[in-house]
Amino acid sequence: MGKMHLLVWSRWLEIVLCCFFFFIASYAKTPVRKNPRTTNNSSALGVQLRVTNHQRVIIDNGLVRVTFSSPGGDVVGIKYNGIDNVLEIINEDDNRGYWDVVWNRPGESNIYDKLQATDFNVIMENEDQVEISFSKKWSPSMGKSTVPLNIDKRYIIRRGNSGLYLYTILERLEGWPDVDMDQIRVVFKLQKEKFHFMAVSDDRQRVMPMPEDRLTGLPLAYPEAVLLTDPINPDLRGEVDDKYQYSSKVKDNAVHGWISENPPVGFWMITPSNEFRVGGPFKQELTSHVGPTVLNMFTSTHYAGKDLNTAYRNGEPWKKVLGPVYVYLNSISASEDPEALWENAKEQMSTEVRSWPYSFPQSEDFPTSYQRGNVLGQLIVRDRYMNERLMYANSAYVGLATPGDVGSWQMESKGYQFWTQADRKGIFSINNVRAGNYSLYAWVPGIIGDYKYNFNIIIEPGSNIKLGVLIYDPPRNGPTLWEIGIPDRTASEFYIPDTYPTLMNKLYTNHPTNKFRQYGLWERYADIYPKSDLIYNVGVNNYDQDWFFAHVTREKGNKTYEPTTWQIIFELKSVNQSGNYTLQVALASATMSELQVRVNTANSNRPLFTTGLIGRDNAIARHGIHGLYWLYSIQVPSSQLFQGNNIIYLTQSRSNGPFYGIMYDYIRLEAPEET
Repeated sequence: MGKMHLLVWSRWLEIVLCCFFFFIASYAKTPVRKNPRTTNNSSALGVQLRVTNHQRVIIDNGLVRVTFSSPGGDVVGIKYNGIDNVLEIINEDDNRGYWDVVWNRPGESNIYDKLQATDFNVIMENEDQVEISFSKKWSPSMGKSTVPLNIDKRYIIRRGNSGLYLYTILERLEGWPDVDMDQIRVVFKLQKEKFHFMAVSDDRQRVMPMPEDRLTGLPLAYPEAVLLTDPINPDLRGEVDDKYQYSSKVKDNAVHGWISENPPVGFWMITPSNEFRVGGPFKQELTSHVGPTVLNMFTSTHYAGKDLNTAYRNGEPWKKVLGPVYVYLNSISASEDPEALWENAKEQMSTEVRSWPYSFPQSEDFPTSYQRGNVLGQLIVRDRYMNERLMYANSAYVGLATPGDVGSWQMESKGYQFWTQADRKGIFSINNVRAGNYSLYAWVPGIIGDYKYNFNIIIEPGSNIKLGVLIYDPPRNGPTLWEIGIPDRTASEFYIPDTYPTLMNKLYTNHPTNKFRQYGLWERYADIYPKSDLIYNVGVNNYDQDWFFAHVTREKGNKTYEPTTWQIIFELKSVNQSGNYTLQVALASATMSELQVRVNTANSNRPLFTTGLIGRDNAIARHGIHGLYWLYSIQVPSSQLFQGNNIIYLTQSRSNGPFYGIMYDYIRLEAPEET
């Protein structure tokens, strides 16, 4: 009987082993896409904090180990997935992961301040989370090179998370010195020998040059642009590298970063909310660039210039929480597709966005969801010349920002902004708004101008404000006679030429939606119009083929430039003498420019209208396709118009350089109001 049992058990074991090896063999032949390692795991090792005797603070949760300088508060090391330090080890401690501010006293030169702290404190410490603080209280004795700010840099590492949360609290007290603060950012510089592939969006990913390639390359007319003449990777020879070619709109700038091939590791900057950014959802900002460098720009004058209000005067007090943002790391096996790292980073970004506002930061200056409020409503457009019925504000951008004039949100940098996009019926919900006093602003794609609600909105903890139906009456004086372009605040619908073959970024070759990011497109105007300027015949020409995207100067030789005058030729079957005509001119960008408008008199000394000197957004040179938005409603007396052919002359009269110019958004001629 014992032998029988032994025989049965032997037979059973043989069957089990056969099945096991068959399963292993089948599994090995089956392609399986694995999820990147590093998804949040609450069962992972607890978070451990260690303070050394060598001015180091170390936090380790078993997935990442982050080392900070103390008390300065820079990130000097991040150990992950077998890489002892993903940050650039040949750099000094304060040039790996750091915050900085570009500031100046009125009338003086810029100063870079890396916000070195003087005090270290543990805010929270347990197995689930460690939050630490590096802070400094400003005093006049610190000298003229230290920005007059109280700073509190916070870092959080949580159990099971393969990354680092970071935020900072900046504060000016009443009566402190006058300053401008044009740039506030956080920077991470990665190991250049490992991280070569950069991803900014689904359609903007590429192998990047090495930093040495910029040193050996040929500097171009715009300082940040370099022609790669002898790159380490020969495939990149003849391309242009310029960090501004990788800028993104704030609304689209939620995740970007770099991928290391060996081992396959991703390093990502995730921004779960834009409430602490400036200039509204359409403002453009830098992302990642050659270095390899990863940025999060909280304040900058990029694509806005000094029209963005970054000046603090008359002892103005100010306090703002920047962040939290999330530095996220992920990894896969060497046999897997590196694209999985990008896809996983996007998934993690979505997770962070859904978790906003975070419940775990310990600062009282960062309100949780129950300390915030919501605003709901519906925006309707009333323009009887477009439609006799009221129209839904389809896909309108609706936001709360510091109280100000109509459209002032795009020049605002000191407060918080909360934006959403309405649905096709104009219904909007702005959620998780910090307590405070706001104006409600909006603009509608396809409609000119800006909306502002007549009353300020006061948000208190738990507010749920229902505004009901709001009516926007856009600028309009009469029926449309003709129009050029699409009112979308960009020049992207106009003719964008091919760049020179010798000044190409191959990422944007055969890439229509990003063609404007190529270098040197402003110079193509003089190639197309070497002697005379653009002439546009209404009803004959098409704006996507015949209207150059930027109204720029023309080089005369020896680096001297001349103004250019464009013509719009149109026919009137009759002239209505009952009132003025209106020329609506919306600009998508302006840089040190003056637009002069003349009607049927090309050489009159005095134009019918001039903007005066406007704009410093530099969007033409920085491949931006738009900067700040400007709208002008120009009255054209009927006495200046003829039955038959008429000509409107548009002169950009400032010509001190190749980058001076404007980009049009939309132009419309309206007849006198119908009675």
